[in-house]
Amino acid sequence: MSDGGLDDLFSLRDEPVEEVAEPVAKTRSTPLWILRNALLIVAATVVTVAALHAADTHVSLLLIVAFFVGLRLVLFAVSEVAPPPLPKRRRGLAKGGDRPTDSLRAAVRRWERTLDRAHADPDLYARNVLPVLAELADERLRLRHGITRATDPRRARELLGDPLWAALHDRGRRSAKSSELETYVIALERL
Repeated sequence: MSDGGLDDLFSLRDEPVEEVAEPVAKTRSTPLWILRNALLIVAATVVTVAALHAADTHVSLLLIVAFFVGLRLVLFAVSEVAPPPLPKRRRGLAKGGDRPTDSLRAAVRRWERTLDRAHADPDLYARNVLPVLAELADERLRLRHGITRATDPRRARELLGDPLWAALHDRGRRSAKSSELETYVIALERL
């Protein structure tokens, strides 16, 4: 059973973890790799020599070949020190695309579902939503004003406003409407 604290808000225990298959490493054939690079160097050399002859410029063929061999070696070295692969995805994919979901989005979706269910079930509202609202209110009061509802109830009530104060202290209350929840959030943001 959840106590509805901030840990529950930001935890991801409810979401199933999907395993992502390991990418299969491609095996390279060394002779094929050498042939491919040799053909690239020959093609680049032919195009460069043709362009230089068209411009009536003469450059040593050996210098052109050496340039392209050096270029291929530099590109090979850069590919060998490529950045490490991205970490494995721990979460499922977003509903409509191939982007992984992030923790904040998952927490917001979970709270949307909880609030939707809480409209119909006052017990769920009292068990899950009110304790988190109370914890958020105490945290905002502590951070912004150096008090909590327990340490200075009079000042806390004044800062929170009567609607939010009443909601936090009336545990047997019915579920809040969307407009009431919006008012509570505005009061918390105002702190």
